Amino acid sequence: MRVMLDTNVVLDVLLARQPFVGASAEVFGLAEHARIEGILCATTITTIDYLLTQTLPRPTACQVLQKLLELFEIAPVNRAVLEEALKSKLADFEDAVLDQAGRLAGAEVVVTRNQKDFRHASLKVLGPDELLASLPK
Repeated sequence: MRVMLDTNVVLDVLLARQPFVGASAEVFGLAEHARIEGILCATTITTIDYLLTQTLPRPTACQVLQKLLELFEIAPVNRAVLEEALKSKLADFEDAVLDQAGRLAGAEVVVTRNQKDFRHASLKVLGPDELLASLPK
């Protein structure tokens, strides 16, 4: 299963945000053990870089980004993604870009804790717990 992770799920893991880190870290583990094909939107990487460099030295932030690049495929953001996002029924443009980047990258689902904002997404939307529950043990 190809899974697009929303930025909030990645930040849950990187910042160990309680009580969300457990399920989000398990989703990372699924990608690490090739039980899912994890995808991040290119904009997620730039957002995370910005946030990391506010609190970490640049070399440390680069190490974190490199680990994300090793673990996840990156869905590009290009003209087609942006044009489709502009036509999207999603109210938040950033969410629409993530949804369309995932769709064009072949994702089947977006994993987010912000499910209500993805109500009109083109992809199926699940929370981290829901994704974990949907997979065979």
